[in-house]
Amino acid sequence: MGFAENFKALSDPVRREILVLLKKGRLSAGEIGSHFDMTGATISYHLNILKKAELIFENREKNYIYYELNTSVVEEVMLWLAQLKGENNDAEKE
Repeated sequence: MGFAENFKALSDPVRREILVLLKKGRLSAGEIGSHFDMTGATISYHLNILKKAELIFENREKNYIYYELNTSVVEEVMLWLAQLKGENNDAEKE
């Protein structure tokens, strides 16, 4: 996926909050949903958008699905934003 999907996913405050929650560690959809006043279907919708943008991934364990932050994609977006802002990094110095 590309930056277009990443930024679409990041454009919604609920999805950004889900990413903040997952920063602390993996959570099930129910655990994520308990932080919001919305239906399970709405939480599922937001999780699907985050998965399509590859900002999160899911792991199935028995009857549960756990969601985790995909830090490599988050780091890629952050690196691009830092370069856009004009911050120097080691790769630019070479």
